[in-house]
Amino acid sequence: MVHTAEFLDETPSEISSILAGGYNHPLLREWQQERQLTKNMFIFPLFVTDDPEEETAIPSLPNIKRFGINKLVPYVGSLVQKGLRSVILFGVPLKPGVKDPVGTAADDPNGPVIQAIKALKKNFPDLYIMADVCLCEYTSHGHCGVLYEDGSVNRDLSVRRIAAVAVNYAKAGANSVAPSDMIDGRIREIKLGLMKAGLAHKTFVMSYSAKFSGNLYGPFRDAAGSAPSHGDRKCYQLPSGGKGLAHRALKRDMDEGTDGIIVKPSTFYLDIVRDAAELCPDVPLCTYQVSGEYAMLHAAAEKNVVDLKTIAFESHYGFLRAGARLIISYFTPEFLEWLNQ
Repeated sequence: MVHTAEFLDETPSEISSILAGGYNHPLLREWQQERQLTKNMFIFPLFVTDDPEEETAIPSLPNIKRFGINKLVPYVGSLVQKGLRSVILFGVPLKPGVKDPVGTAADDPNGPVIQAIKALKKNFPDLYIMADVCLCEYTSHGHCGVLYEDGSVNRDLSVRRIAAVAVNYAKAGANSVAPSDMIDGRIREIKLGLMKAGLAHKTFVMSYSAKFSGNLYGPFRDAAGSAPSHGDRKCYQLPSGGKGLAHRALKRDMDEGTDGIIVKPSTFYLDIVRDAAELCPDVPLCTYQVSGEYAMLHAAAEKNVVDLKTIAFESHYGFLRAGARLIISYFTPEFLEWLNQ
């Protein structure tokens, strides 16, 4: 027979191996997190159309809608009351004949993005407004820049056009411009344009510096109507295995003066998020949980594979552990409520 006293007399060789006392209580588990999710980390993507009265659900993006200006303001107001601090705008022109080869509608003063910037600034002066800068939603060919006759990207014309759009968004009142095209040299061109316009000192340039081409953007293209009419974007967005290219792209944009960086997608690219945190430690790092990632979590929850709230927290804590400070997330409305609980 073994007596308890015999065990009490024995000294464990490795006391540090006993970890459970450090996380056996819910509050302790929160204390163990080096960083915790807060509302000011979240940036909510908004799809804005040129139909002022539109409010259309996106079937492939659960709980997400496209809004016209008249519907957008009350919707955003309901989120601001819950603590929303920042949004990023994506324009969706729906009128026939609006799209052309150079994306003229992107910075149309009467177009959805500039009108949305002005309306949101007027109604919510403390809301931080970011504007995604790209041409794909506005071009007749669906690519992110201006093309040569052979269908390849004309870099010089593309970056000048993208910079002009960015400057016009800043003139309309956007706090931040976020070029998502990944075409070489656009950060430098945007910075020069903002300097010439006298806006560089108050416009934050948040570059999609490591944006990968892949199979996770389908629901976004449903929402934005931005699928290419021919070919793909593999020649100007990064290949999924291109870690070294991602490093070079991050350094390129840093050298050109970006104020912040985005890694996109998120969950499948956490190694790149970590690398970005180490390569670019002095600027805010954002990651974008893209439409396909968001839709997959919803699909898994619908099949009772996961609990939606639990998996949302788990995925977003993964972004923080990897080094992100900011998160562009379609889950933002839910987190505004969950973080109150």
